[in-house]
Amino acid sequence: MDELVADVVIVGFGAAGACAALEAADAGADVVIVERFAGGGASAVSGGVVYAGGGTRQQLDAGVDDTVDAMYEYLRLEAGDVVSEKTLRRFCEDSREMVTWLEGNGVPFEGSLCPYKTSYPSDEFYLYYSGSEAAGGFRDAAKPAPRGHRVKGPGTSGKMLMTRLAEAVRRREIRVLPQTRVRSLIHDDQGGITGVVADSLRDAPASVKARHRRLASYSAKPGIYVPALRKPLHRRVERLERAHARELRITARRGVILAAGGFIAHRAMVREHAPAYRGGLPLGTAADDGSGIRLGVEAGGATAELGRISAWRFVTPPSAFLGGIIVDAGGRRIIDESRYGAAVGERLIERHDSKGWLLVDAPIVAEARRDGTKQSQWFQGLQLRYLLRRGRVVGATVEEAARKAGVDPPGLRASVEAYHGAEDPMGKPAEFARRLDNPPFSLIDVSVRPNLGYPTPMLTLGGLVVDEDTGAVRDAGGVPIKGLYAAGRTAVGICSRSYVSGLSLADCVFSGRRAGINSALAQGVLDKNENVF
Repeated sequence: MDELVADVVIVGFGAAGACAALEAADAGADVVIVERFAGGGASAVSGGVVYAGGGTRQQLDAGVDDTVDAMYEYLRLEAGDVVSEKTLRRFCEDSREMVTWLEGNGVPFEGSLCPYKTSYPSDEFYLYYSGSEAAGGFRDAAKPAPRGHRVKGPGTSGKMLMTRLAEAVRRREIRVLPQTRVRSLIHDDQGGITGVVADSLRDAPASVKARHRRLASYSAKPGIYVPALRKPLHRRVERLERAHARELRITARRGVILAAGGFIAHRAMVREHAPAYRGGLPLGTAADDGSGIRLGVEAGGATAELGRISAWRFVTPPSAFLGGIIVDAGGRRIIDESRYGAAVGERLIERHDSKGWLLVDAPIVAEARRDGTKQSQWFQGLQLRYLLRRGRVVGATVEEAARKAGVDPPGLRASVEAYHGAEDPMGKPAEFARRLDNPPFSLIDVSVRPNLGYPTPMLTLGGLVVDEDTGAVRDAGGVPIKGLYAAGRTAVGICSRSYVSGLSLADCVFSGRRAGINSALAQGVLDKNENVF
């Protein structure tokens, strides 16, 4: 059995693990990152959006007026009491510095403001309304502002985010052990955590490591879009690990940080904690199997919010679709359509048996066709083609469209009439509302179900309960477990009750930095009089 020693051992090399490593190394700690594959995790296949506000440089460049108080008031509505008011306030107050810190580590941002409401902007724009800030019920409580800071890079920007963070890790000469899977934690006599036991391919033949790397890469992408492809690829990955991995023991003199992602790839855990959430597209890699959470639980860690899953049912782009109404099988209105896609997905799943249809008329369809390409990324363009072809039924009247779709005609007519009233009963702002009175009428199926043409991405939000000042994992009695920390989707954080685009990555940065610096602080790496994140 091989052995290594470090001050801080980090399990997982996504955004949370990378940020933890950078802070711990800058604090003077000797750091080792243990990563099952090549690094990046769910962060690398994400949209690369970081939620930030309060007057960031990018907001100022775009002429956006935002304050810490406005950001805090909005997030308090979204996040509820999943974290304390003190922690949420600190997150908002540190938001501008967080973006500056990322820029200092090579992550590029830009203040090009998207002029239309969308779930994710085209490559022309990198600042946008990434949540429900401008929706009815929110704009009255908190001044809206665009806070979705998309990393500047082509396509989905998560790859650029992780490329730059990995480069920053290399510049610090932080040790990274790829193709190494942590099997268990090492405990001392008092129950503290002093290291990890892993199975590593570091001494395997080069051909084996190359094959493992290639299969893991294909499993992550395009496997994320085709789950049926991911399964056989991952089985081959596991066979290579069983045949060629050797045990490796790594001692952590000051702490272990669990940053191994969530559990969306572990079907049994999803069924156990959130059985209603089925038929979605797991947003993550095969390593998002709950292993980090299970390691923490085995060490005595408490968990919370495991039943919270974010399911994204976006109807934009194109922005024209915001003028329609989403109804259930009874023709009843479901939600203000300008709400963020995760709110729409949750409402469909939790209250309407995952079934819904978007009613639009001829002018909206024409506008969608006209603007769809220029407002979309490639995958959004494919989804729009599906929705306007296979996902749509058309009728000369509202009632005819309803009958073709299997929606109750009188119920749908009643919803349309109410929508045409002086005030929208769902509170949709007037700027997004449209009269639906120009035939033909279309009902577009937006149900949550297995569908490659119009998938519903999902990710888990709950995890290990941590001390909000240090990131240390707490046991069932609320006592921190010595030497054990958690960050990102392995832990309960800012986004664990309600998700908007960019809030998970922002929380990965926030919680990763917190765990990194506090693990380095343990046993006197820093002067105890210094300020701690």
